[in-house]
Amino acid sequence: MANTTSAKKATRKIARRTMINKSRRTQMRGAVRLVEDAIERGDRDAAVKAMARAEPELMRAAQRSIVHRNTASRKVSRLTHQIAKLAK
Repeated sequence: MANTTSAKKATRKIARRTMINKSRRTQMRGAVRLVEDAIERGDRDAAVKAMARAEPELMRAAQRSIVHRNTASRKVSRLTHQIAKLAK
């Protein structure tokens, strides 16, 4: 348990940031899930539309240090590759 006033404040700040980050992470994962579901169904048009929403979500999450930037880039790359394979 925090003893000093500054430590107590830091604890409150961390709790607030954690809530915000969890919300953003959930939103990002939901956007990625929509793309994955569309790919699974083989629906290329839906996958492209979902990807248009998921890519900015991933990059925004990376920018805000919710996920590592390389992780976000890797996810975008792999999803894009899977969508491209649907066209063939």
